[in-house]
Amino acid sequence: MSGHPQLPGELWTPPAELSDQPQQWPVGSSCRPYDGAFVQVREDEVRGPTDEVFTRAVVEHPGAVGVLALDEDDRVLLLSQYRHAVGQRLLEIPAGILDVEGEPPQQAAARELAEEAGVAAHAWQRLLTLWPSPGVSNEHWQVFVARGLTALSPQAQAELPAARHEEADLEIVWVPLAEAIRAVLAGRLCDSMAAAAVLAVAAGG
Repeated sequence: MSGHPQLPGELWTPPAELSDQPQQWPVGSSCRPYDGAFVQVREDEVRGPTDEVFTRAVVEHPGAVGVLALDEDDRVLLLSQYRHAVGQRLLEIPAGILDVEGEPPQQAAARELAEEAGVAAHAWQRLLTLWPSPGVSNEHWQVFVARGLTALSPQAQAELPAARHEEADLEIVWVPLAEAIRAVLAGRLCDSMAAAAVLAVAAGG
């Protein structure tokens, strides 16, 4: 007999590889108590497999992209930005919502890198696909690694839209990747997209 304690659950052999699986439980009534410019709130009456009926609120979100930009010296481009909801100035990677209809995610990521940091990249790689808060929101992230970085030309800079709101107070910070990893693990860099991207690259992403 094994000396390991018996724990609940079963060994699971996925069909091909370890992966999340699509599933949709039946929804009865549904309403929208809030309909904002960028997010909406939907309340669904859900019926579970045991016929239990319960209500779930879903924050609907168009999705977002993020960019972990690495220069030739393995420095990470971070943005210091005020976030009102948490009352802190966070270190983040360039990111933005998918608010341009039909825009491919990588193109949106390149646009955000240009608008927020004044930087272009010549090499792109998909890094992560994430559901940041699936218990309450359908928000979906696609994160890229960008390399081969160059500063935008003055003409290209002049064509960018004027920064507004929190983005008008952004500060660009270049941090060695090793220091960014230490900051994540020490709880000093807590933005979830930035933390996930830094650790994914550290793991060989």
